[in-house]
Amino acid sequence: MTATLVDIRRGAYYDSAFLMQLQRTLSDLPGVQDAGVIMGTPTNKELLAAIDLLPPEAQSAKPDDLLIVVRAEDETAARDALARVDDLLTRKQTAHSAEYRPQSLETAAAMLPDAAWVLVSVAGRYAAVVARNALRLGKHVFLFSDNVPVEEEIKLKAMAAAKGLLVMGPDCGTALIRGIGLGFANKVRLGPIGVVAAAGTGLQQVTARIHQLGGGVSHGIGTGGRDLTEKVGAATFKQGIDVLARDPDTKVIVLVSKPPAPKVAEEMLQLARSAPKPVVINFIGRPASTWQMDNLYFATGLDDAARLAVELANDEGRTTKDGGEPAHLGRFAPSQRYLRGLFSGGTLAYEAQYILQGYLPKVWANAPLDKADRIPNSLVSQEHTIIDLGEDEFTVGRLHPMMDNELRIRRLMQEAADPETAVIMLDVVIGYGSHPNPASELAPAIAKAKATAAAAGRTLEVVAVVTGTDEDPQNFGSQIEQLRAAGAWVNASNEAVVRYAGRILRALNPQSAIRNPQPPIDLATLQRPLSAINVGLESFAENLIAQGVPAIQVDWRPPAGGNEKLMMILERMKGN
Repeated sequence: MTATLVDIRRGAYYDSAFLMQLQRTLSDLPGVQDAGVIMGTPTNKELLAAIDLLPPEAQSAKPDDLLIVVRAEDETAARDALARVDDLLTRKQTAHSAEYRPQSLETAAAMLPDAAWVLVSVAGRYAAVVARNALRLGKHVFLFSDNVPVEEEIKLKAMAAAKGLLVMGPDCGTALIRGIGLGFANKVRLGPIGVVAAAGTGLQQVTARIHQLGGGVSHGIGTGGRDLTEKVGAATFKQGIDVLARDPDTKVIVLVSKPPAPKVAEEMLQLARSAPKPVVINFIGRPASTWQMDNLYFATGLDDAARLAVELANDEGRTTKDGGEPAHLGRFAPSQRYLRGLFSGGTLAYEAQYILQGYLPKVWANAPLDKADRIPNSLVSQEHTIIDLGEDEFTVGRLHPMMDNELRIRRLMQEAADPETAVIMLDVVIGYGSHPNPASELAPAIAKAKATAAAAGRTLEVVAVVTGTDEDPQNFGSQIEQLRAAGAWVNASNEAVVRYAGRILRALNPQSAIRNPQPPIDLATLQRPLSAINVGLESFAENLIAQGVPAIQVDWRPPAGGNEKLMMILERMKGN
């Protein structure tokens, strides 16, 4: 007849890896049908109940108690199994008796003063306390623990940012610091590619593929899966981008994440654009409007991100396909900040708005992508404005602007007279049915508009896309030559024209850039040889030692015996 016996060890705390080993050892004993070895938290007891392994006497176990349940063929087999527990626990203690293990972070820090990192993998309900203590000691934190409340994550990351420290996590599975793996990590060669990732296995896949493709990794900064939510606000992700942007050993940055919050994603793109080096982006599940935007390269997947990063790292002189920042920005007057787009083609105007989302916070339009951006009066521009002159409101009793330039020329002069106008954007669409020679009328108007602005002490940039072919009756090449002779910046690609204008406008409106008021991470703490203190899973310390890293394992126990009220009092006494 089967028998189920229970053993509760009060206040006996062990990490989850050891509990798993103990459970497997008991389960393999003769006559044992099943075994459960857990800390007595409510959730753990629910899991035992779900497999019918929680007799009534086990319910009294508390979160800081070791709960052992054995079901065997008979009572003798069950008692024999429980009798082995003391022997197994003694073996664990004996195995560690030869080395001194500090029982506090403070003692460990005194023993290994060069340690800049603390790895935390204790149960989630205790993890924030340990991480806070590490931050007080001036240590970066690799927070592997999960089940940490998001409110605690926000507090920890704010505390870390104020101190110029990193908190990678909670629930951060992977990181690489100068080739040293923290948590779950692969052996990857050092190299010029830095990665920031809110996905642990994503970080592993990208860095492993970089290695396989012959590249190397400077740092792999994990953030934890919740970092790119609006609530957390990409606290660690921002720090990671900043660190890699300043790191002289990093030539290319890769950003990897599961689908981030849309608002946060846009902020990260703006921050990435300010990096003085190429940035490869793979926000999984977020469609990209283009494969490249200035220094940003959008990957279709993790493998593509690794491939792009290696290619860019192998070609440091590579430039963006649509050029760098315009050289004449200093000639604009202080009042000049805004775009005025005057289009004859509705789809071109639509695409311009879509692309400019990556450069400007808002663009008004009479045919907007978002109804909230509809301009109140199409006859009067405000801030950044794009007007489709081919909309019905402008073509009642009038020829379409692809055939008649009069209305657009009037509006061009109106915008040129506005002291806030910096860039005027035009499209010139040729082909059958269009004006026989639109540049013959638009070019003189452009030259006059630029001269009017110059007389007022301003620089007016006019950019234009010419849509057509070399076989069109208007002579494609001639149209471009006339417009350029008038002083316009001309290209056959609407995207290239819009991005050129976008770079000018972004530079003239720097307040739209993301700024981090917190102290920057000290790069020296990442560049010197790594040493660390480990609190929790002993295998993490063993992995560090196997990589030649000095590491100390803390013989940690829950403070105040796991009593949450007393823990809060202790926290307040420490000045939290």
